[in-house]
Amino acid sequence: MAKQLTLVLGGVRAGKSSFAQKLAMEGGRVLFVATAEAGDQEMAERIEAHKTSRPASWDTLEEPLNLTAGLEPLLNDYDTVLIDCLTLWVSNLLLRDEAASGLKGIPTLAQELLALYQRGQASWIIVSNEVGLGVVPPTELGRAYASELGRVNQMVAAEADAVYYMVAGLSLNLK
Repeated sequence: MAKQLTLVLGGVRAGKSSFAQKLAMEGGRVLFVATAEAGDQEMAERIEAHKTSRPASWDTLEEPLNLTAGLEPLLNDYDTVLIDCLTLWVSNLLLRDEAASGLKGIPTLAQELLALYQRGQASWIIVSNEVGLGVVPPTELGRAYASELGRVNQMVAAEADAVYYMVAGLSLNLK
């Protein structure tokens, strides 16, 4: 099977992760890349629920910031890489260093990640939220976040072989 880049988009609790995991189960040896950090009890519980939903045979890389650096040494060790999710990765980058790596650095980091995919042999499944369907965020940081995540999603979608949009646990094949 030829390698493929797949993007799974949708809102909060739309079924993105479950759908992405089902896709990954067809892909041989799987590396799950987690970008979440347990900043509070609710997030810790969500992370634990995600961990228990994954097959024990999958390896996990927890990398909230440096996706390319974390993945590069593992580039050809897996058949499938599942990154869950770009939403938190972009948020982590913005919150860690708004001035230095913030808005100017995120598109570059996303391009580096896509270039890494191109150099490898594994299929990648990338999960991300679609945050552009609601109201415009009232804060400058909120607007910057929505804009940057939208820009990153567009970059990944342009390179992707397949794009799915999730609503209420149902998938819509966009590409």
